[in-house]
Amino acid sequence: MKSFPVAGGRSVSLALFSDVSNTRELLELMQSGSGTLEPEAAFINASLVPDVLPVLAAAHKALLSKSREALTTRTLHSDLVYNYSGSKHITESLKRCGIADDTRYVLAARFDASDEEMKAVEKLISGTEIDLSELETRADQPKILKQYKITTQELSISTVPEAIVCRIAARDAL
Repeated sequence: MKSFPVAGGRSVSLALFSDVSNTRELLELMQSGSGTLEPEAAFINASLVPDVLPVLAAAHKALLSKSREALTTRTLHSDLVYNYSGSKHITESLKRCGIADDTRYVLAARFDASDEEMKAVEKLISGTEIDLSELETRADQPKILKQYKITTQELSISTVPEAIVCRIAARDAL
């Protein structure tokens, strides 16, 4: 688990897990909508995350929406997943970048988390916590390129994480 400053004195804590065996239960907790996921957290399909930079950009955008009282989704944590995706469609975004029944590689995120809250998030996940540096080597590059429509021409002048950040920043303007 590692905490990153995002904006306005706020932070986001990230923890990366492999060999996760209970994504179905996590999905059911999140979809029940009755506050049964405690503490609240965002769960991202980590195979679509080549680096923490795009996640931090999505977190910043979610916090900005929250400060303007203009969240696109029901919660700050689901807005993080929505902002990470390349789509303007909420359901599509959550399906693409969130976890599914068969997801085994998960990035968990929580805003302004205390050590106790992150330990509670870790207890929710049945898997092995691994270092965030594993993101780059475990990312599904072809799937990322397809989802974000990143061309080889674009990669000649930028990196995959930079291309994703560009899309996160520009999505509302397009």
